[in-house]
Amino acid sequence: MLSNIKILYHQGKQFIPDVTTAKVPGIFRGRPVISTTTVDTQALTDCCPMNAITSAPVAIDLGRCTFCGACARRFPDKITFTTDYQISTNERERLIVKEGDTGKVEVNPASVRKEIHRTFGRSLKLRQISAGGDNSCEWELNASNNVQFDMCRFGIDFVASPRHADGILITGPITQNMARAVQICYDAIPEPKIVVLAGTDAISGGVLADSPAIDRTFLDRIHVDLYIPGNPCHPLTIINGLLDLTRKKTLNG
Repeated sequence: MLSNIKILYHQGKQFIPDVTTAKVPGIFRGRPVISTTTVDTQALTDCCPMNAITSAPVAIDLGRCTFCGACARRFPDKITFTTDYQISTNERERLIVKEGDTGKVEVNPASVRKEIHRTFGRSLKLRQISAGGDNSCEWELNASNNVQFDMCRFGIDFVASPRHADGILITGPITQNMARAVQICYDAIPEPKIVVLAGTDAISGGVLADSPAIDRTFLDRIHVDLYIPGNPCHPLTIINGLLDLTRKKTLNG
Protein backbone atom coordinates (compact mmCIF):
# COMPACT_ATOMS: atom_id res chain seq x y z
CA MET A 1 0.00 0.00 0.00
CA LEU A 2 2.80 2.41 0.90
CA SER A 3 4.54 1.68 -2.40
CA ASN A 4 1.36 2.47 -4.32
CA ILE A 5 1.01 5.78 -2.48
CA LYS A 6 4.60 6.68 -3.36
CA ILE A 7 3.96 5.94 -7.04
CA LEU A 8 0.81 8.07 -7.00
CA TYR A 9 2.72 10.94 -5.38
CA HIS A 10 5.49 10.88 -7.96
CA GLN A 11 3.36 10.20 -11.05
CA GLY A 12 -0.09 11.49 -10.21
CA LYS A 13 -3.18 10.23 -12.00
CA GLN A 14 -2.37 8.28 -15.13
CA PHE A 15 -4.90 9.80 -17.52
CA ILE A 16 -4.01 13.25 -18.91
CA PRO A 17 -6.92 14.72 -20.91
CA ASP A 18 -5.14 18.00 -21.74
CA VAL A 19 -1.37 17.87 -22.05
CA THR A 20 -1.11 21.65 -22.45
CA THR A 21 -2.51 22.53 -19.01
CA ALA A 22 -1.69 19.42 -16.96
CA LYS A 23 -0.14 19.83 -13.51
CA VAL A 24 3.09 17.94 -12.83
CA PRO A 25 3.02 16.22 -9.43
CA GLY A 26 5.79 15.11 -7.14
CA ILE A 27 9.40 16.26 -7.28
CA PHE A 28 9.55 17.54 -10.87
CA ARG A 29 11.85 20.52 -11.49
CA GLY A 30 10.96 22.80 -14.36
CA ARG A 31 11.70 26.43 -15.21
CA PRO A 32 13.90 28.04 -12.54
CA VAL A 33 13.22 31.46 -11.05
CA ILE A 34 16.21 33.54 -9.95
CA SER A 35 15.53 36.30 -7.45
CA THR A 36 17.50 39.52 -7.10
CA THR A 37 18.59 38.55 -3.58
CA THR A 38 22.29 39.18 -3.02
CA VAL A 39 24.35 36.02 -2.46
CA ASP A 40 27.94 34.90 -2.81
CA THR A 41 27.93 34.58 -6.60
CA GLN A 42 31.29 32.81 -6.68
CA ALA A 43 30.01 30.11 -4.35
CA LEU A 44 26.80 29.91 -6.37
CA THR A 45 28.54 29.38 -9.70
CA ASP A 46 31.00 26.94 -8.15
CA CYS A 47 28.22 24.73 -6.78
CA CYS A 48 26.99 23.85 -10.27
CA PRO A 49 28.71 20.69 -11.55
CA MET A 50 27.75 21.57 -15.14
CA ASN A 51 28.99 25.18 -15.14
CA ALA A 52 25.47 26.13 -16.16
CA ILE A 53 25.36 29.12 -13.79
CA THR A 54 27.06 32.40 -14.63
CA SER A 55 27.25 35.72 -12.77
CA ALA A 56 26.75 39.43 -13.50
CA PRO A 57 23.85 38.92 -13.80
CA VAL A 58 23.23 35.49 -12.31
CA ALA A 59 21.83 33.24 -15.02
CA ILE A 60 21.16 29.55 -15.59
CA ASP A 61 21.64 27.99 -19.01
CA LEU A 62 18.90 25.37 -19.34
CA GLY A 63 20.80 23.87 -22.24
CA ARG A 64 23.57 22.87 -19.83
CA CYS A 65 21.54 22.45 -16.62
CA THR A 66 20.78 18.90 -15.47
CA PHE A 67 18.06 20.13 -13.09
CA CYS A 68 19.83 18.42 -10.20
CA GLY A 69 18.63 21.15 -7.82
CA ALA A 70 21.99 21.59 -6.06
CA CYS A 71 21.87 25.37 -6.52
CA ALA A 72 18.35 25.65 -5.12
CA ARG A 73 19.25 23.55 -2.08
CA ARG A 74 22.38 25.60 -1.42
CA PHE A 75 20.82 29.01 -2.12
CA PRO A 76 17.05 28.63 -1.60
CA ASP A 77 16.50 32.39 -1.34
CA LYS A 78 18.15 32.91 -4.71
CA ILE A 79 16.96 30.04 -6.88
CA THR A 80 13.74 28.04 -6.92
CA PHE A 81 12.55 25.54 -9.49
CA THR A 82 8.92 25.78 -10.58
CA THR A 83 6.84 22.97 -12.08
CA ASP A 84 6.56 24.82 -15.39
CA TYR A 85 7.38 22.16 -17.99
CA GLN A 86 6.74 24.36 -21.03
CA ILE A 87 10.36 25.35 -21.50
CA SER A 88 11.13 24.38 -25.10
CA THR A 89 12.25 27.08 -27.52
CA ASN A 90 13.50 27.57 -31.05
CA GLU A 91 16.23 30.03 -30.07
CA ARG A 92 19.26 28.85 -28.10
CA GLU A 93 19.67 32.14 -26.21
CA ARG A 94 16.14 31.85 -24.83
CA LEU A 95 17.29 28.89 -22.72
CA ILE A 96 19.30 31.28 -20.56
CA VAL A 97 17.18 32.35 -17.56
CA LYS A 98 18.48 35.48 -15.81
CA GLU A 99 17.82 36.84 -12.34
CA GLY A 100 14.68 38.91 -12.20
CA ASP A 101 13.17 37.25 -15.28
CA THR A 102 9.45 36.65 -14.88
CA GLY A 103 8.59 35.54 -18.40
CA LYS A 104 8.33 32.03 -19.76
CA VAL A 105 10.82 30.12 -21.83
CA GLU A 106 8.94 29.60 -25.07
CA VAL A 107 9.07 29.38 -28.84
CA ASN A 108 9.42 32.70 -30.63
CA PRO A 109 6.76 32.49 -33.37
CA ALA A 110 8.42 35.28 -35.34
CA SER A 111 11.50 33.15 -36.01
CA VAL A 112 9.74 29.86 -36.85
CA ARG A 113 10.27 29.03 -40.52
CA LYS A 114 7.04 29.57 -42.49
CA GLU A 115 7.19 26.16 -44.14
CA ILE A 116 7.01 24.46 -40.73
CA HIS A 117 3.49 25.67 -39.98
CA ARG A 118 2.39 25.19 -43.56
CA THR A 119 3.80 21.68 -43.98
CA PHE A 120 3.78 20.15 -40.51
CA GLY A 121 0.83 21.89 -38.86
CA ARG A 122 -1.33 18.78 -38.93
CA SER A 123 1.15 15.93 -39.19
CA LEU A 124 4.77 15.53 -38.11
CA LYS A 125 6.79 12.34 -38.43
CA LEU A 126 10.21 12.25 -36.79
CA ARG A 127 13.15 9.89 -36.99
CA GLN A 128 14.70 9.68 -33.55
CA ILE A 129 18.48 9.26 -33.36
CA SER A 130 20.16 8.13 -30.15
CA ALA A 131 23.57 9.68 -30.72
CA GLY A 132 25.44 8.29 -27.73
CA GLY A 133 22.83 9.05 -25.09
CA ASP A 134 22.23 7.27 -21.79
CA ASN A 135 18.72 6.12 -22.80
CA SER A 136 16.94 8.40 -20.31
CA CYS A 137 15.56 10.80 -22.92
CA GLU A 138 14.72 7.83 -25.11
CA TRP A 139 12.54 6.45 -22.32
CA GLU A 140 10.70 9.76 -22.04
CA LEU A 141 10.19 9.90 -25.80
CA ASN A 142 8.61 6.46 -25.59
CA ALA A 143 6.43 7.68 -22.72
CA SER A 144 5.21 10.65 -24.77
CA ASN A 145 3.37 8.21 -27.02
CA ASN A 146 1.90 5.99 -24.31
CA VAL A 147 -1.78 5.96 -23.39
CA GLN A 148 -1.31 8.65 -20.74
CA PHE A 149 0.31 11.38 -22.86
CA ASP A 150 -0.82 10.13 -26.31
CA MET A 151 1.21 12.44 -28.53
CA CYS A 152 -0.21 10.64 -31.57
CA ARG A 153 -3.53 12.46 -31.06
CA PHE A 154 -1.80 15.55 -32.46
CA GLY A 155 -0.49 13.74 -35.52
CA ILE A 156 3.05 13.63 -34.11
CA ASP A 157 4.80 10.28 -34.24
CA PHE A 158 8.13 8.54 -34.71
CA VAL A 159 8.93 6.49 -37.80
CA ALA A 160 11.55 3.84 -38.49
CA SER A 161 12.95 5.19 -41.74
CA PRO A 162 14.29 8.69 -42.50
CA ARG A 163 12.67 8.33 -45.93
CA HIS A 164 9.30 8.51 -44.18
CA ALA A 165 10.29 11.32 -41.81
CA ASP A 166 9.81 15.08 -41.76
CA GLY A 167 12.84 15.64 -39.57
CA ILE A 168 15.18 14.20 -36.98
CA LEU A 169 15.06 14.34 -33.21
CA ILE A 170 18.48 13.85 -31.66
CA THR A 171 19.21 12.63 -28.14
CA GLY A 172 22.71 12.23 -26.77
CA PRO A 173 25.83 14.36 -27.20
CA ILE A 174 26.68 13.00 -30.72
CA THR A 175 29.68 10.76 -30.33
CA GLN A 176 32.32 10.29 -33.01
CA ASN A 177 30.88 6.85 -33.73
CA MET A 178 27.46 8.38 -34.41
CA ALA A 179 28.45 11.61 -36.18
CA ARG A 180 28.41 10.14 -39.70
CA ALA A 181 25.21 8.20 -39.01
CA VAL A 182 23.47 11.42 -37.95
CA GLN A 183 24.56 13.14 -41.16
CA ILE A 184 23.45 10.21 -43.33
CA CYS A 185 20.05 10.12 -41.63
CA TYR A 186 19.62 13.88 -42.03
CA ASP A 187 20.54 13.76 -45.72
CA ALA A 188 18.02 10.98 -46.36
CA ILE A 189 15.07 13.09 -45.21
CA PRO A 190 13.31 15.06 -47.95
CA GLU A 191 12.99 18.83 -47.81
CA PRO A 192 11.63 20.68 -45.96
CA LYS A 193 12.85 19.06 -42.77
CA ILE A 194 13.33 20.03 -39.17
CA VAL A 195 15.96 19.29 -36.53
CA VAL A 196 15.08 18.91 -32.85
CA LEU A 197 17.56 18.51 -29.98
CA ALA A 198 16.07 16.77 -26.95
CA GLY A 199 17.82 16.79 -23.59
CA THR A 200 20.87 18.44 -22.06
CA ASP A 201 23.30 16.08 -23.77
CA ALA A 202 21.96 16.87 -27.23
CA ILE A 203 21.77 20.63 -26.65
CA SER A 204 25.19 21.22 -25.12
CA GLY A 205 27.00 17.90 -24.84
CA GLY A 206 26.06 17.60 -21.17
CA VAL A 207 28.56 15.91 -18.89
CA LEU A 208 30.46 14.74 -21.98
CA ALA A 209 30.79 18.18 -23.58
CA ASP A 210 34.58 18.26 -23.27
CA SER A 211 35.18 14.62 -24.12
CA PRO A 212 37.45 13.88 -27.12
CA ALA A 213 34.98 11.14 -28.06
CA ILE A 214 32.35 13.75 -29.00
CA ASP A 215 31.92 15.16 -32.51
CA ARG A 216 29.26 17.87 -32.69
CA THR A 217 30.37 19.46 -35.96
CA PHE A 218 27.10 18.35 -37.57
CA LEU A 219 25.33 21.04 -35.57
CA ASP A 220 27.60 23.69 -37.09
CA ARG A 221 26.28 22.85 -40.55
CA ILE A 222 22.53 22.83 -39.97
CA HIS A 223 19.78 24.96 -38.44
CA VAL A 224 18.24 23.67 -35.20
CA ASP A 225 14.49 24.30 -35.12
CA LEU A 226 13.71 23.31 -31.53
CA TYR A 227 15.56 22.85 -28.25
CA ILE A 228 13.85 20.67 -25.63
CA PRO A 229 15.75 20.97 -22.32
CA GLY A 230 15.74 18.46 -19.49
CA ASN A 231 17.84 15.66 -18.10
CA PRO A 232 15.83 13.82 -19.19
CA CYS A 233 13.19 16.00 -20.81
CA HIS A 234 9.65 15.38 -19.55
CA PRO A 235 7.02 14.04 -22.00
CA LEU A 236 4.94 17.18 -21.40
CA THR A 237 7.96 19.31 -22.30
CA ILE A 238 8.44 17.29 -25.48
CA ILE A 239 4.81 17.45 -26.57
CA ASN A 240 4.27 21.12 -25.82
CA GLY A 241 7.53 22.07 -27.51
CA LEU A 242 6.58 20.29 -30.72
CA LEU A 243 3.08 21.77 -30.61
CA ASP A 244 4.48 25.26 -30.08
CA LEU A 245 6.79 24.83 -33.04
CA THR A 246 4.30 23.41 -35.51
CA ARG A 247 0.90 24.89 -34.66
CA LYS A 248 -1.34 26.75 -32.29
CA LYS A 249 -2.01 24.80 -29.10
CA THR A 250 -5.79 24.89 -29.48
CA LEU A 251 -5.87 21.43 -31.07
CA ASN A 252 -6.37 19.44 -27.89
CA GLY A 253 -9.19 17.30 -29.19
